[in-house]
Amino acid sequence: MRYPSLGAFLRLASTAQLAFGAAVFNWPDPLLDTLDDQLYRPFFSPASTFALNCNPRDNSTIAAQWLRLAYHDMATHNATTGTGGMDASIAFEFTRPQDVGVGMIESLVDFLVAPNEYVGMADVIAMGAINAVIGCGGPVIPYRGGRVDATEAGPATVPEPQQDLASHIASFQAQGFNQTEMIMLVACGHSLGGVRQVDFPLIVTDDVPAGIQTFASTLGFDNTIVHEYLNGTTENVLVVGSNVTTRSDLRIFSSDNNVTMQSLASSDTFNTVCADLIGRMIDTVPSTVTLTDVIEPLDYKVWNTLLFPQGGSLAFLATLRIIHTGTNPTVTMFWKERTGSFCPPQGCSIGTFQVTNVDSSFLASLKGVDSFDLHSFNASVDLTTSISYFWFEVNHNDGSAPFVVDNNGKNYTIDQDVLLFDPRRSSFTIAGLEMVVGVKDPSGTTNVTALSTLTGSTEVPVTSSTTITFTLDPSWPPADGYTFYTSPISGKASSNTIHATVNGTAYSLWVPFLDAPGV
Repeated sequence: MRYPSLGAFLRLASTAQLAFGAAVFNWPDPLLDTLDDQLYRPFFSPASTFALNCNPRDNSTIAAQWLRLAYHDMATHNATTGTGGMDASIAFEFTRPQDVGVGMIESLVDFLVAPNEYVGMADVIAMGAINAVIGCGGPVIPYRGGRVDATEAGPATVPEPQQDLASHIASFQAQGFNQTEMIMLVACGHSLGGVRQVDFPLIVTDDVPAGIQTFASTLGFDNTIVHEYLNGTTENVLVVGSNVTTRSDLRIFSSDNNVTMQSLASSDTFNTVCADLIGRMIDTVPSTVTLTDVIEPLDYKVWNTLLFPQGGSLAFLATLRIIHTGTNPTVTMFWKERTGSFCPPQGCSIGTFQVTNVDSSFLASLKGVDSFDLHSFNASVDLTTSISYFWFEVNHNDGSAPFVVDNNGKNYTIDQDVLLFDPRRSSFTIAGLEMVVGVKDPSGTTNVTALSTLTGSTEVPVTSSTTITFTLDPSWPPADGYTFYTSPISGKASSNTIHATVNGTAYSLWVPFLDAPGV
């Protein structure tokens, strides 16, 4: 089989990246909403913070563990049948001999709190891989979302060091990588980490005081592994280990007479190749799954919207997140009624009551976004006419015309006001949340339930779901046309979808994780 030259490979990689546009956020979109926060806001996901500065763990690094986890999850892919890939099946496979290592379960535990009803563990593992690379000084890798979690283990197809070259070539070809790409991907992946003696005593046979034989002499993501291999100074145990049978890196790297390894001697080339191949690795999904376009930081994002009855009106809270540019724009929120006439022709309006500047993630900063400005609004909406949709006007106060932010011309639609989560009546405890919802049904006979998504455990690191039932809450008598129902929500809940049927019409409301009243 013939393989393209490196130059041709890079041209193909560049063309492939240009073929993808940026994902467009049309509110509401719980998947993009969550992934945007986890990618570009620190502390919204452990994947955005834990691996920074190549943080150490287990005589290795968190980044190395995350990157290994991602590859082992992807390695179940079969390009011929279109099955397997990045699907979080590794959560059912980490006890296999080929997946040995405390870093596997530790990495899954790192990610436990990030998945919710719309974002699965596979998306978070992929996010961990790109943050692992940049956290150790490597290139930025485009991120797409929408992976679907498996519900059982995949085939045991992770290549193992004792296998011969033909087996490795066949394994990578099944995953969708040719021989040249196999060499490159192994070099990229083994830029970080090493082999722990406790996990592989038949590979690390010599005394290693640190407990691990690293692949390269440097800690960060770079091509030191390439140079040390080419100049004969490597201590990579998969190249020069005393157990000849497990010298898998040597067999792979030398399989084309070192042509590919020599081509990776340039740092720029190494980073370009690795960004493309690791990106392809995390985008390797079952053929039934379609990923989003690349998710870039959103210029304008509606966030934290809440609508609930309060004191004879409807309280409507909303935040417009804007990428900070150093200016101080004036932002006004407008809305229109659901029924009747209450607002003037141009719409009811209110200015911000608070502007907060918040940090961006390290990934966002690498994309030129150093922080965000949160413009918060607290509107009192007429109870009778209610609200049907809203939009914003941004005035940069520089003589230019105000800019309208209206959900890409579709407006931000409030599709119903019958079933509402009430943060002010709800209470937050150590155990979780005593959730109160209001239903516009004075009869008080509505059946209210919720599908609650629960985080996994260290024993079973996958999410689960449970259905809970709300009951009438006598401590909150009917008010403002709403009847109030209450249910305890577990502290392990990452999101909840509330359901109710009123007068034959079904309503639902997604409530993401909340950790404080009114957020």
